[in-house]
Amino acid sequence: MDATDLEYRARTRSGCIPPELVSRLLERGHADVVESQAGDGEWYCALAWARALGDEGREADALKALAPYVATGWWTAVVAAAELLEGWGRTDEAIDIIRTRMEAGHPMALEAYTRLLARHGRAEEAFELLVPHVDDWGLATALVDVAFVAGRDEEAAALLAGRIRSDHRCDGPWCCRGLDPDTALGLLATIRERQNHIDEAIALLRRRQITSINSRDQLADLLARHGQVEELRAYAALDGHEEAVQRLAEQLEEDGDLEGAIAVYGQGDGPAARDPNSAYELAQLLARHRRGTEAIAVMRAQADAHHSDDWILHALSELCLDQGRPADGLAHLDALDARRGGENEWELYWMRLPLIAACSGVDKAVGQARAHPEGNTWYAAEHIARLLADAARTEEAVTVLQPHEHRNSHDLAGYLIDLGRIDEALAVLQHPQPPTAAKTTTPLGPEEPPFSGPARF
Repeated sequence: MDATDLEYRARTRSGCIPPELVSRLLERGHADVVESQAGDGEWYCALAWARALGDEGREADALKALAPYVATGWWTAVVAAAELLEGWGRTDEAIDIIRTRMEAGHPMALEAYTRLLARHGRAEEAFELLVPHVDDWGLATALVDVAFVAGRDEEAAALLAGRIRSDHRCDGPWCCRGLDPDTALGLLATIRERQNHIDEAIALLRRRQITSINSRDQLADLLARHGQVEELRAYAALDGHEEAVQRLAEQLEEDGDLEGAIAVYGQGDGPAARDPNSAYELAQLLARHRRGTEAIAVMRAQADAHHSDDWILHALSELCLDQGRPADGLAHLDALDARRGGENEWELYWMRLPLIAACSGVDKAVGQARAHPEGNTWYAAEHIARLLADAARTEEAVTVLQPHEHRNSHDLAGYLIDLGRIDEALAVLQHPQPPTAAKTTTPLGPEEPPFSGPARF
């Protein structure tokens, strides 16, 4: 067993049994298969089996299941073992296993070690270990969290303040190595907020260049938490503050002001008219409150304006399906196809299939999919099989996928598990990987996958 190989398979989910299929095996009563595969190099089986053993109080057996993986030094396995030990109240052993990797120089171990110490009464020690590493953004985040437990907020604040250069403006995302000014400002604002210095926290966050991280805006969230709705409204009115618009609408909806939340998006000339993401959020808001006709109208307007953006068309199709109006969804797509000159490439075609199935039955949808010029490709097979499986025609779904098993191994194996054909499922998942194809500069052909799901930008 090799840490590099384990990491590759876990990261790519290739040549292994992925976690969703391990869960499927357990749900279908195949715990014996999971146990057997756990001892044969299947990490996700080992992890699930160890957790199951731990739940039964068989802690020694659980650790034994993970031991070969932990012995490689693979960080993921080390963390899993430590989490189990901590959950069982065996804190000292959890600390020891993480410390061993830290002393060996693993780059992620210091953060895990110090957070573990802080959770178990050793926050002062953890804080001292983190102080020399405040220029690392990840460790600086841990430092701020640990400082709260250790009662050393002011020391952490001073360290962060000393790293905020008022005379520097980043000229790109990779300008500053380590702790960049925006991250330092955000962390310092976190400290000030929990000290109840709300105005100071707001002032710090207003100095940031980049306001959105992972689709959230820290200032918008802070204003909402502290009931400063009018300040949040003014902030959301600024150009480029999509996340603040969304947060304001969320807050108003939570407060029971549905009309106010809808008005935030401004259906006529507001953010929903200019930005597809805001329009999508408005449509979801309307649908949650049983205003499906209006929701569909919002996404139809976006589809008319962006008739080649597949995620928008997919969102429109799903809305029509969810609202029990599949025929309307097909009519919208037909109209858009006409505007595009009748082009029906698969990436814009496949979303019709559930609508056709809802209107005319699965056989009609499958027949039209197979008649499509790309209907024999592996990516079309994925969608056809899903239609059949959703109609409880799993054997047919398997037949569709088998000619493309290397490309659709997870879907095929899942259906085989549903049918109780476990050996076949394992053979599909654990096949040797084909050689990596040489890089090509030729255009993608029909066997290359189009995007097949909504991706918001």
